[in-house]
Amino acid sequence: MKHRPSLRHGLLAAAALISLSPAAAMIAPADSSIAAAPTGDVLHRSVKIDGIDIFYREAGDPARPTIVLFHGFPTSSAMFRNLIPVLAARYHVLAPDYPGFGESAQPDRETFRYTFANYAALIEKFLDAKKVDRFSAFVMDYGAPVAFRVFARNPERINAFVVQNGNAYDEGLKEFWDPIKRYWRTGAVEDREALRQFLTIDATKWQYTHGQPRPELVSPDAWNADQFLLDRPGNKEIQLDLFYDYRTNLAEYPKWQKLFRKHQPPALIVWGKNDHIFPEAGAYPYQRDLKNVELHLLDAGHFALESHGALIGAEILEFLSREVDAKR
Repeated sequence: MKHRPSLRHGLLAAAALISLSPAAAMIAPADSSIAAAPTGDVLHRSVKIDGIDIFYREAGDPARPTIVLFHGFPTSSAMFRNLIPVLAARYHVLAPDYPGFGESAQPDRETFRYTFANYAALIEKFLDAKKVDRFSAFVMDYGAPVAFRVFARNPERINAFVVQNGNAYDEGLKEFWDPIKRYWRTGAVEDREALRQFLTIDATKWQYTHGQPRPELVSPDAWNADQFLLDRPGNKEIQLDLFYDYRTNLAEYPKWQKLFRKHQPPALIVWGKNDHIFPEAGAYPYQRDLKNVELHLLDAGHFALESHGALIGAEILEFLSREVDAKR
């Protein structure tokens, strides 16, 4: 494991990137019918995968290495709104929304099963449609099991992982998960109904502010936008389905860990150590299976990007430059 005493140089690098003028970052369009856009500009697009509209944000030059951003619950690709322009100065960035999240379609539960396996299959087809063969993955919360399932299907496709409060080990599921585990055991209606408390505005705000020493750094826009989408007709049932399906990820943990040991993808772990949902105990076990892993525990909560975005962006740029760019 690598430790470095100071991150100042990384922060200065991020600041320099943010200060780039749009004119300095112009790229040629892939198609002459599409107007050129600066690499730092974020494009908001949609593509139909298996008949489902998948919304995604895209930025940067597609000729450069790609990093795919896998969002968590209860948010969407909007959680990366500030990170994308920073990464796009050097990389091609894709951030899709899963069905039932963000601006992607919300198909009826009778026609689409909301499972992590189905999400992974859709994202894999999305990457095929975007002609992305290899990529690095930023994973957070729900994004971890989605991305790790993609990794399991084709390990050679992954250049590197950036893990921000995304779990792959039993040690990372503490007391917060007790009522969810009860639902896993029983499948009972009353245990399902008890989980609706996690879908309220108070719970959503708590996810963003709990464990943040300076909650004033977190914009209320974040939890209000997420709650607006959670409150759509039928969405809470989708979220309860996903709470139940999360149990299937635990059975995959040994497989993912074995693949970590076999393929040894480089990993940068930037973890909000005050997170009550995925506590820091879930960060350390990656060091058991990965040899090239860099771990930073941040004084932050679940949504560490909200308070530590500049630092995390600088760390990602340095990490990818060393582990991806230098090896091309």
